[in-house]
Amino acid sequence: MLEQPDQHQQTRSSLEALDPLLQHRSRLGACVLLSTSDALSFSRLKELLGETDGNLGAQLRKLEDAQYVAVKKEFIARKPVSWYSLTPAGQQALRAHLAAMEAVIRGASV
Repeated sequence: MLEQPDQHQQTRSSLEALDPLLQHRSRLGACVLLSTSDALSFSRLKELLGETDGNLGAQLRKLEDAQYVAVKKEFIARKPVSWYSLTPAGQQALRAHLAAMEAVIRGASV
């Protein structure tokens, strides 16, 4: 079988375009879920992603530190509720990451 150097270079470029922050299942999942609504509560994200409080909190903190998500905290019936939303930077990062994933998938021949 002949090698196709151009295709290999394209695959390499696509892999390099993947956002390391979004390669984690929970972080990618949170961004995808947040892209479909204005905001989701921590408890709803936890339920949808099947994560523990500690793991989800750590993953959301990384997204918050990168300014991919914003958090708004409030009290409802005297209980704290954290609402997460995808920022414009997060939307752009997610769009670029998904485009890179699509390019990687297109480059596969299985």
